[in-house]
Amino acid sequence: MVTQKEIDLETRLAKIFTPYAVKHTQDFFAKQPDQTHAKFVHYTSADAALSMIQKKRIWMRNVTCMSDYREVQHGFDILNKIFSEPTNRRAFDEALDACIPGSAQEAIDFFNHWLADISLNTYITSISEHDEEENRDGRLSMWRAYGGNIARAAIVFKVSSSLLNAGVFNLVVSPVGYLTEEQVRVQFHQVVSNIRDESEFLKSVERPRFVQNVFNMLVAGVTCLKHHGFREEREWRLVYAPERWASPLIESSTEVIGGIPQVVYKIPFDATVSGIPSFLDFSSIFDSLIIGPSQYPWSMSRAFVTALKNAGVSKPESRLVASEIPIRT
Repeated sequence: MVTQKEIDLETRLAKIFTPYAVKHTQDFFAKQPDQTHAKFVHYTSADAALSMIQKKRIWMRNVTCMSDYREVQHGFDILNKIFSEPTNRRAFDEALDACIPGSAQEAIDFFNHWLADISLNTYITSISEHDEEENRDGRLSMWRAYGGNIARAAIVFKVSSSLLNAGVFNLVVSPVGYLTEEQVRVQFHQVVSNIRDESEFLKSVERPRFVQNVFNMLVAGVTCLKHHGFREEREWRLVYAPERWASPLIESSTEVIGGIPQVVYKIPFDATVSGIPSFLDFSSIFDSLIIGPSQYPWSMSRAFVTALKNAGVSKPESRLVASEIPIRT
């Protein structure tokens, strides 16, 4: 577990290098009733939700298998275009090198070295911001994302702001930026300005940590940037890089999903696993479950109640609801 001193240092660095993510996080939690906890929801198929509850494992899939076929590439294209402009690259280099000489090129080289791994060996779980008015029926656009005759469910989690910095699983947890190219440019210039303003502080940061934060900023730019047409999803991502920052707690297996054999990684929200604190157990972070529009809500309710009881969730009957949105299934 990371110390408070480490959290404070990384928080200050995050404000410099990833101001959009920091502000979005602060704004989202500020809207919550107690401003320390927020609700997130994971929309998925009913069978995947049932397995998640029974096994207390959340799957992460490779970015090459996600619905948006331009995952990672979209963000890279925008960043590459911005950095290819001489004035932008010069401003970036000068700001970083004024803090630690040679760090700009070192970070860029580090990023380029890992680019293939970032593009092909990054795994994510998608969750979405959840509002109180969605407690009853969920979000129509998210139900439609699964479509057809698939039975669907949405698991709602209540997460503390401190949990985002727990660092137990070596995951990056970040809101997705649905930004246009021009908006990304604005963020780029904000980062350069932040580096200049905080140069005295940044000079005191050890070189490896400094370069790693620049690298992390670039990785976030390609893994957590999506076309603005997806903005209604209000997505956050749990990002895992098994080659660059492996966790001994995260398991992998080969599964067949939609007829496609693929490797998945599984996050164990299970306090019976050594090294996982009780506050990260599924029963602790679970808030409620919404059964998607279905012709079989009663049967599904009984199955989910049983699974939730076995997972240690208290009073599951009162924490489960069936969406009444009248869409054809």
